[in-house]
Amino acid sequence: MTVDSLPGAAPGAPERPGPVLDIVVPVLDEETDLEPSVRRLHAHLVERFPYPFRITVADNASTDATPLIAARLAAELPHVAVLRLEEKGRGRALRAAWSASDAEVLAYCDVDLSTDLAALLPLVAPLVSGHSDLAIGTRLGRGSRVVRGAKRELISRTYNLLLRGALAARFSDAQCGFKAIRADVARRLLPLVRDTGWFFDTELLVVAERGGLRIHEVPVDWVDDPDSRVDVVATAVADLKGIARLARTLVRGDLPLQELRGQIGRGALARPDAEVAGVPRGLPGQLLRFAAVGVLSTLAYLVLYVLLRAGLGAFAANLVALVATAVANTAANRRLTFGVRGRDRAATHQFQGLVVVALGLALTSGALALLGAWLPAASRGVELLVLVAANALATVLRFVALRSWIFRGRRPTTSHQETSA
Repeated sequence: MTVDSLPGAAPGAPERPGPVLDIVVPVLDEETDLEPSVRRLHAHLVERFPYPFRITVADNASTDATPLIAARLAAELPHVAVLRLEEKGRGRALRAAWSASDAEVLAYCDVDLSTDLAALLPLVAPLVSGHSDLAIGTRLGRGSRVVRGAKRELISRTYNLLLRGALAARFSDAQCGFKAIRADVARRLLPLVRDTGWFFDTELLVVAERGGLRIHEVPVDWVDDPDSRVDVVATAVADLKGIARLARTLVRGDLPLQELRGQIGRGALARPDAEVAGVPRGLPGQLLRFAAVGVLSTLAYLVLYVLLRAGLGAFAANLVALVATAVANTAANRRLTFGVRGRDRAATHQFQGLVVVALGLALTSGALALLGAWLPAASRGVELLVLVAANALATVLRFVALRSWIFRGRRPTTSHQETSA
């Protein structure tokens, strides 16, 4: 790995030992987009950003002209640096660039600059002031304006739904390529993040949130890049594996979250017992919450099934999609429907939930087998309708099992338990 940095200050800014902001642009074979994007970003920072800055082009294993273009830009433009890695992985590039930086605030943006740069100062300002620890651009929040296809919109919302269910994440958009973090916080968090690919920033956000750190969200204007070369299926599978790994890590208590919370986290605010959890105690309220979680889980299941169907086949895609959404469903119902918070018996509840899933798997797999025997030439639409019907029956049985077996007699926990969730 090599680093070539040319730190400098924006006109009129006070002298500092290093830049306030180091914004990383991770690239892999981006010879077409790199130069216009870096020039546009540089012009924006010079004209509108009030703090000293650096742009770091993090090239991880490009084989085209990207390294040559990056080196030329660094030689020509002040405050532009180049970092070269010999291995691929967006997370690996960000970890290396952020670890080597002397800036107070570390950020990154995608090379296609899909996010309007007007959101950059609102992203960074709460970190410079110390109000927040991390900041993310969100395409799913109130005030965001997004232009993209229905497929990518559905995938994004499904992914964030899975994060809320499986990992109890409260931030709205994990995948927007527009994030920032205070350098002192990054030094504590980066050693705890294992992923080196696309799941890197999701894992970073989950660990930060569990550690009691404040995440600031900025609604952004975002226009989809139609030439994006992201392999959606491969990325989805990798993200599902990352969610499962991180969930196991949290259940086992392998992360030093209490230590992190004690060092740099923010404690939970006390609230009256009457407001704890906000979960309806009666059967009607539980049914409403369960139905809402079930609808979202079914949508997530169908999206995953469609994405995985071509590569894995009907039965394997059904298994993977069912298990992934079942984990998220159990976690969401545990917290929202039945008001159980904290890590106590979380692993047991997930195991019991997977036992119930076996029934759902038998129903959906049996439905697919019967459909194949009766209508071998059935269309994909008919296949999905059969799966929806089978899942509806499985959902009824699932609610009965959750209420009468898994969470029988459970009451909402106190606020002090919630802080360790």
